Amino acid sequence: MTDELVTSMFVDMLGARLYSQRVFNLQRQGRAGTNAPIDGSEALVVGAAFALNPTLDWILPQYRELVGLERFGSDVLDRYVLYCIGHPDGGHIPAPTRVWPPQISLATQVPHAVGLAWGMKQAGEEGCTLVFLGDGSTSEGDFYEACNFAGVLDAPVIVVVVNNGWAISTPTTSQTRAKNFAEKSHAFGFPGVTVDGTDAIAVYEAVADARSRAVAGAGPTLIEAVTYRLGPHTTADDPTRYVPPDELNAAKDPIEVMRSEMQRRGLWRQEWEDDIVSQADARMEKAVVAAEATPLEPSEMFNHVYDQPTPRLVRQRSEFEAKS
Repeated sequence: MTDELVTSMFVDMLGARLYSQRVFNLQRQGRAGTNAPIDGSEALVVGAAFALNPTLDWILPQYRELVGLERFGSDVLDRYVLYCIGHPDGGHIPAPTRVWPPQISLATQVPHAVGLAWGMKQAGEEGCTLVFLGDGSTSEGDFYEACNFAGVLDAPVIVVVVNNGWAISTPTTSQTRAKNFAEKSHAFGFPGVTVDGTDAIAVYEAVADARSRAVAGAGPTLIEAVTYRLGPHTTADDPTRYVPPDELNAAKDPIEVMRSEMQRRGLWRQEWEDDIVSQADARMEKAVVAAEATPLEPSEMFNHVYDQPTPRLVRQRSEFEAKS
């Protein structure tokens, strides 16, 4: 791990934390909808992104990773802000960026990731896909069906289970009787590993190994990234009602872990970090201003509901436009 790579990852982690906090604040100001903070997952998201090839590989996120994926393209953040303020354009990230839009329905992105990976294999493409899902999503049938399919097909897919301790208010201990989530891979016939999700370097190495296997034709890998959710599940959640304070106080902060590594290498200065945070703040302000200035016709809410609008939807649209 070169100093340049470690520094670049730390820069993106700082940006992810700031972008997430700004979107959280926008929701509190009534300028954005419900969103999920990334706090506690910065290392695993950024570490995974840096281990992949943005021109060959695909990332399928759930709902909190977008702010940490600028390595794959600056338009990822721009589209995520549009998504959070409710603009339809936020539901699509255009080519050539190989990142899918946010997915709220639990585990439904896993079959998509497997299908995309299988398609890439059939077409003889070089890359792989990586999909993020939470520990709670492993209780969904989509997870088991997709992973079983991936194993049968030797699909070049990396399944990253983010074990952050909680599925909203359900603790991991109530989610499964398995020793850990990584061992679930045994039923699918491919390797599973557990990694410290607060250590970006450890995540980078685990994903890099999994990618090497995938592109070499050795099939899928399941990675359990163990971290801790440092804030609410979403802006609609109040974790003080169920999270034990001593448990939260004992949790490692990925930013602090990486900052310590930067200091150990002699790469960190407070003035430098302040400048990086200032640049990230300016970057986010630009994205917010652009998003809020993007034209939007209110009647667009009727678009993309069905492939062919139903008679009821046509009538509702006509009545709405007549009153506008």
